[in-house]
Amino acid sequence: MIDFRYHVVSLISVFLALAVGIALGAGPLKETIGDTLTGQVQQLRTEKDTLRTELDATSRDLKDSQDYIDAAGPQLLDGALKDRRVAVVALGTVDDAVATAVDDRLGQAGATVTAHATLTDAWSDPDQRSFRQALVGNVTQFLDPAPAQGSDVETELAAALVQGLTGADPASPDKLSQDATYLLEILSTGDSPLVTLADPVKTGADAVVVVAASPKSQQPAATATAGPTEDDLAPSLSVVEAAQKYSSGAVLADGERGSGSLTDAILDDDDLAASLTTVSSSADVSSQVNVPLALAARIAGTNGHYGFGSEETPIPAPVQLPPVDRTPVAPSGSGQEQGGKNGDNG
Repeated sequence: MIDFRYHVVSLISVFLALAVGIALGAGPLKETIGDTLTGQVQQLRTEKDTLRTELDATSRDLKDSQDYIDAAGPQLLDGALKDRRVAVVALGTVDDAVATAVDDRLGQAGATVTAHATLTDAWSDPDQRSFRQALVGNVTQFLDPAPAQGSDVETELAAALVQGLTGADPASPDKLSQDATYLLEILSTGDSPLVTLADPVKTGADAVVVVAASPKSQQPAATATAGPTEDDLAPSLSVVEAAQKYSSGAVLADGERGSGSLTDAILDDDDLAASLTTVSSSADVSSQVNVPLALAARIAGTNGHYGFGSEETPIPAPVQLPPVDRTPVAPSGSGQEQGGKNGDNG
């Protein structure tokens, strides 16, 4: 059993050790310890200043590169989409800067934006699936061509949206067809519209740019690291697939690669990767310039994935698109030559 004297001896030992440490620190070792700490602090300060200088230089170089690409954009894009009509579909809320940049680059390429459509939460809300199922019954009669028998709700609605945006009147190609008008009206009206339109759509588009929704800035801590599932991505992927199927060409302007990226989901599927064109990191000026170039390439028949990540190419190869043919199609039996659906035969 440890007695009181043992505790006393232990305490005396502790205090003696402390006293010796203080004596040495204030005496013979004072200069050595002080010099060592001073040297370490000075070294850290120098390293910090060096890193700051390097970071500032890198930031200036990056800004110079972005400014160069921004200034070169109009020359790179000049005529790439001359006289093409493009509908822009946002898969949710998109940052204003990205949305404006996509429009500006399409304009620099010679395209006209005919519509801005944005999917609402009702487009993919699991609690409104029965509502969407009922809505499909209203749009099917206006679809031409209709999706394959047995297609799911997402495929049917995506077809309705894209055909509504691209449905030019064959007899008057500068106007939207009556069926397309009905489709957009069904999707964008009611108590829970699936789509919002920035302005009334009056002209059918030739091609489509699909812009991925910007990441939410605030996420619950429990879900911050959990990416969306395959079922979560299905409604958005259906829109991208329909955009390519029912137009002369489509491009997905996506965000950063990573968990939940539509580009990653497409590249992970051989069939989708072979048929859908993507541009990642749409917040970067280089990607914004790539969007019209990638769309022109897709209209010409070249599929690709553009960016600086795995399985991506930095920039699309240049193409020269033929002039758009908007020859009106006379009613059946008139004998007048028919033109292409969207002005492109590729």
